[in-house]
Amino acid sequence: METKELLAYFLPDGILEYFELKDVKSSNKRLTFILEEKPLPIAEQSEKRLHSKGFYAPVQIQDFPIRKKACYLEVKRRRWINIDTKELYSRDWDLVAKGTRKTSEFALFLKRFIG
Repeated sequence: METKELLAYFLPDGILEYFELKDVKSSNKRLTFILEEKPLPIAEQSEKRLHSKGFYAPVQIQDFPIRKKACYLEVKRRRWINIDTKELYSRDWDLVAKGTRKTSEFALFLKRFIG
């Protein structure tokens, strides 16, 4: 089994399709996966001339614990600029459950578990 395939078991479904793992930070009680959005063109904006224009500030999202450690995803989302109009674009991600800083999967699990 390859590292990327193994890593997919610990991260939200499909995230490695659009994000690259840059680093993993570990302490006694916390594990943080540092993820950076890949420079893949936005399919919904394919008719526009977009250019990658850096990143938004990283966001920390809580996910399922791993081996008794709190697990966080530090996500750096990419910004795109329309070369012609100078408008900024980004992908519409559904990683975070509404009103929380938890992954959608983790929030759904908690909701079912807690009630």
